[in-house]
Amino acid sequence: MRNKKNKHIGIEIDPALHYKLHYISKYYGRSANGEILYLLRQEIKAFEEIEGEIRLPEEMKEAK
Repeated sequence: MRNKKNKHIGIEIDPALHYKLHYISKYYGRSANGEILYLLRQEIKAFEEIEGEIRLPEEMKEAK
C-alpha cells in the first residue's frame, strides 16, 4: 500500500534515457520507479561512506 507521507517528484528525461532505464529495470525485475529508488539509495550510501551520515531533522525522524 502506498504511504501517503511519501514525497512525489517529477523528472523530465529524454527518450533514450527513458528506454534504457526501463531496459535495466526489467532486466533486474524492478519497475522503473523501483530502479530509480534503488539507484538513489546506492548513491546516498556511497556519499555517506565518504562524507559521513546525513542527519535528518527531528521532525523527519518521527515521520520515518
